Amino acid sequence: MSAPAAKLSKKEVNSNHDGADETSEKEQQEAIEHIDEVQNEIDRLNEQASEEILKVEQKYNKLRQPFFQKRSELIAKIPNFWVTTFVNHPQVSALLGEEDEEALHYLTRVEVTEFEDIKSGYRIDFNFDENPYFENKVLSKEFHLNESGDPSSKSTEIKWKAGKDLTKRSSSTQNKASRKRQHEEPESFFTWFTDHSDAGADELGEVIKDDIWPNPLQYYLVPDMEDEENEGEEDDDDEEEGLEDIDEEGDEDEVEGEEDDDEDEEGEEAEEDEGEDD
Repeated sequence: MSAPAAKLSKKEVNSNHDGADETSEKEQQEAIEHIDEVQNEIDRLNEQASEEILKVEQKYNKLRQPFFQKRSELIAKIPNFWVTTFVNHPQVSALLGEEDEEALHYLTRVEVTEFEDIKSGYRIDFNFDENPYFENKVLSKEFHLNESGDPSSKSTEIKWKAGKDLTKRSSSTQNKASRKRQHEEPESFFTWFTDHSDAGADELGEVIKDDIWPNPLQYYLVPDMEDEENEGEEDDDDEEEGLEDIDEEGDEDEVEGEEDDDEDEEGEEAEEDEGEDD
């Protein structure tokens, strides 16, 4: 009788286990639905936060404009400020050949303008003095959202003077990097104005807008900072050399002292030998 009772008990356990699984699945489904509801509330707050942050950015963007204007006026008093800044920036300098640098010596002003709806885009203006390369006084590149909401860009057509198109440099004017790629069209900083292939991930535009424009002075001053560091290293080297000289002098004194002691000991031994002979 005990065996059937045992089997019955086993069935009851399985039945209870199945019931627990059904309850657990139901609870999990309800939990998932509640999580989804909570997540929707979080997303709603995130959207609200984005709108508030955008308003704050727009507010302070307007407040910064007078200071950007004043900074540009002061920069205009420093010859070759912008070409020096670009040459000192590691990412921008990689795009510059010798003739690019020569052309950028005529660059007098750079301006970054973010549209009122900051999310919709921005424009970068490059102002040039009269130069032997192109007719334009201003070269601009603009990034914006097109009618379908996708990132796009447009730029000024560069009016190159005869034989001065840096985007079509001959082999005699290629920089070192382009010489290694003899069958490829040499790259130039100015090809950026004609490249609209990936406006949503324009690295140079983002670097100028987010890294250089907020504080160009830090890149203009890079060589001076390096000179100060080098001077500090030289001072450290001089101090080390001074300590080495002192150590060497000390070692020489010790050697001379040991030699004098040896001579005294030899003299004493000689006197003792003479006394014994007597």
